[in-house]
Amino acid sequence: MTTAMRQLQEIDALMLKQWIDKHEALLLDVREQDEFAQEHIPGAELMPLSTFDPLSIPQPPNKQVVLQCKSGKRSAKAAQKMFEAGFKHVIHLQGGLLAWKAAGYPTYISEDTSIKPHRVVSIVLGSLILLSTGLGPLVLPSGLLISTLVGASLLLFGCLDT
Repeated sequence: MTTAMRQLQEIDALMLKQWIDKHEALLLDVREQDEFAQEHIPGAELMPLSTFDPLSIPQPPNKQVVLQCKSGKRSAKAAQKMFEAGFKHVIHLQGGLLAWKAAGYPTYISEDTSIKPHRVVSIVLGSLILLSTGLGPLVLPSGLLISTLVGASLLLFGCLDT
């Protein structure tokens, strides 16, 4: 298949909203489960890019299949996978969820108010650094060593994070 035969159509939030209102779109959100759970466009179905299988995409009659992510980058990658699987025409939301929200359209926002583990770690380590640099020299002369160790640990874990 040549590239000329492939067509990636970008639609804006207004067009998608019209299609959704008329029940003319099947919206596939290619973000990951945790992102989708936090906030998504009402009616969107989750199909994460990490496990994206173009051959499992439902093809409902009289509906356009539209890919969507946060900003449009992952949906473009999903579109590429669809082209590789033989699709000739693929549609994705230009600007993704960010464009949808910028247009003023509603999203479903999770009511989960729990603090995520990475935020807890950031809060604890940030507090350690502030206390050791602020009070360390006054109370504990080796307090700056704590900040150095915490900073080095954050750097190491940041580099190793996959």
